[in-house]
Amino acid sequence: MTTWLVTGGAGFIGSHLCEALLARGDAVRALDDLSTGKRENLPPGAALTEGDVADPAAVRAALEGVAGCFHLAAIASVERGVTDWLGTHRANLTGAITVFDAARATRIPVVYASSAAVYGDAATVPITEAAERRPLSAYGADKLGCELHARVASHVHGIPTVGLRLFNVYGPRQDPRSPYSGVISIFCDRVRRGAPIDIFGDGGQTRDFVYVADVVAALLAAMHLVPADAPVFNVCTGIATSVLELAHTVADLAGTRLDARHRPPRAGEIRHSTGSSALSRTILGLPEPVSLRHGLGEVLDWLGGGPIARP
Repeated sequence: MTTWLVTGGAGFIGSHLCEALLARGDAVRALDDLSTGKRENLPPGAALTEGDVADPAAVRAALEGVAGCFHLAAIASVERGVTDWLGTHRANLTGAITVFDAARATRIPVVYASSAAVYGDAATVPITEAAERRPLSAYGADKLGCELHARVASHVHGIPTVGLRLFNVYGPRQDPRSPYSGVISIFCDRVRRGAPIDIFGDGGQTRDFVYVADVVAALLAAMHLVPADAPVFNVCTGIATSVLELAHTVADLAGTRLDARHRPPRAGEIRHSTGSSALSRTILGLPEPVSLRHGLGEVLDWLGGGPIARP
């Protein structure tokens, strides 16, 4: 039986990946400090090692006997990068380097999560992998640092690495009450409870929303890729959805009227962010992405709570 390590395995994306690995008959070890992940997210059969991804001893122990590592542990919050710059840097970049360093002993492959945040405010959309990287946040800067250190891991230390620049990932288990949640989980939760949705600015800002199952498919495909040059791929749908369109779609699926409150625009918010999925679909052989309506329906079903509250 093949054993894999998933750092951040008790988190939103990590727990879905653990589920998929177990479903195909593999063994899974999750390394998580449970600072944002939840023990109850882990599927039965996943072994939890509670520890810090920036702790060399904890990472070395977690990597013993595994065939490869999916490195997902991170503090995915732009806000935390402002209030706790050094702490998020330790988790997001020092953590990645710690994983790469520990992988040197056996040269196991490492597939790691990067982010569309490395692009910052891209000059043109859709954004291809060749676009200039000019991050506007500490989180984006650290993710770009992960990519640079992954090249060092591959070229200097012979560790196979593949990076995935994740766009706006959503799906079940993304806690809507967390201050670091994505807009979809927040919108779906508010509609389910009959609460108004806050839309900042005119709602015309667009994002590329990718369902968590598509991210898991990309992670699994990347682990079986034999990289020649530490490749990095976008994981996205290539479809732009405005915030206002998203809000209307959520309300429509829930069978209720949209109750939206427009707030002042947020300073520094990127207007448009849509990725090109051409390279990842070709090289990784990814299928057509899950449609937004289907994915939103899954989130609403997961939130449950009985009949939709009417405003």
